[in-house]
Amino acid sequence: MILSTGSSEILSLGRSDSTDSTHSMLHGGVAELLLGLSYNGTTGRIFIEVIKGSHFRNVAMTRAPDTYVKLMLLSSSGQEMSRAKTSVRRGQPNPLFKETFVFQVALFHLSDVTLVVSVYDRKSLKKKQLIGWFSLGQNSTSEEELAHWNEMCKVKGEQLARWHILCGDV
Repeated sequence: MILSTGSSEILSLGRSDSTDSTHSMLHGGVAELLLGLSYNGTTGRIFIEVIKGSHFRNVAMTRAPDTYVKLMLLSSSGQEMSRAKTSVRRGQPNPLFKETFVFQVALFHLSDVTLVVSVYDRKSLKKKQLIGWFSLGQNSTSEEELAHWNEMCKVKGEQLARWHILCGDV
């Protein structure tokens, strides 16, 4: 199924890419992030859209967290190649981000890089707490993340959106 969103199209495959998280319903409200990926082989650019989060909580559970998402692209040796972060969404357990970031990666390096996606609760200007994370690419955290990355590599130019469960420990 292809969803049209104005001038862009999102290629939609399977259950886990719905804009409503079914993982959370099945897994007791675990924290998740809906991420869209696309790759343009001509320009060598990865487009990463942080779409929305689900079931974000702070540890104390006293209030909804002030969250942001940090993206880090790592080389095969673990060296940071690029980084970006979303703006902060205040007091929202299910924040809508809809922010797109572009990283430059040559086609022949695509299978050698890792994208680390981390979600943080911003306590104050200098203080932050990790809510969870996952990684895609060479060092994917699970088969689902690896499958999403590999599909992006195959279906060049069209965005693939998938829900990803956040890991709690670093």
